[in-house]
Amino acid sequence: MSMLSFLFKISRFRFWIYTGGTYVVGYALAATLFSDFMRPEYYIYLVYFFFPANVFIYGVNDFWDQDTDELNPKKDDKEHRLKSRERKRLLYSIYAITGLSLFLMIFQSSGERFIFAGFLLLAYFYSAPPLRFKERPFMDFSSNYLYIMPGLFAYYMVAGELPAWSIMLAAYCHIAAMHIFSAIPDIEYDMISGIRTTPVAIGEKASLILCLIFWTTLSLIVLQAAKFNPLSFLVIIYPLFPLGLLMFRNLRIEKLYWYLPYINTSLGGFLFLALINHHIFNWI
Repeated sequence: MSMLSFLFKISRFRFWIYTGGTYVVGYALAATLFSDFMRPEYYIYLVYFFFPANVFIYGVNDFWDQDTDELNPKKDDKEHRLKSRERKRLLYSIYAITGLSLFLMIFQSSGERFIFAGFLLLAYFYSAPPLRFKERPFMDFSSNYLYIMPGLFAYYMVAGELPAWSIMLAAYCHIAAMHIFSAIPDIEYDMISGIRTTPVAIGEKASLILCLIFWTTLSLIVLQAAKFNPLSFLVIIYPLFPLGLLMFRNLRIEKLYWYLPYINTSLGGFLFLALINHHIFNWI
């Protein structure tokens, strides 16, 4: 397997949108001029947050989770199962991306550097000891704010400040619910492996209720921010996921979960275009 092919598999292509998409939405939220998208740093970090950042996040995860991943069947179907002979290659890749990240930080402002460093620290210690947030109930989904950090970084890069607190709260609600929802199918395997996630600690039903609360809060914030524009009601699709599972026992979360990357990509792309239209072109 070539190095590029190996890194592509480690990076989990389906989830690139969770960092790269957050980055472009955060950028579009702050941009007011078309020339903002002509800045070379926009494209530098666009590439960084789509590919190297995901190699770093999931590379660290695979490196520290190799033993526990042996019991998880999705490693054979949806993700790459790290082999022992690949560990050194993966470690060198993590070192290289860390070096690239430190190099980029040289050219950042102090505020950008603070947010960027926060992203790297959360991405690393989510999986790595001694903090290993993924094994700490309630810290696991909170530390997943790492996926929002690229958007905060992009917003700060344009505006020189952070977005409104309501936007950051909505982002937290979404990413928290996403993390909890994704961990529910792994309850059995995490229990066997000795990993105590939020769903392991509180159970499947309580976890679905927590997802429902988070996604309902997200929906209310979005609807109010959009002044109840008819298109903003698309956000209600998120709370329908846990609500459907709570109401209908024949639904399977293992299948429903894999629709979320497509929904996130579609609605995220739509939000990006809507922001570009509203802030720059004003076509509609």
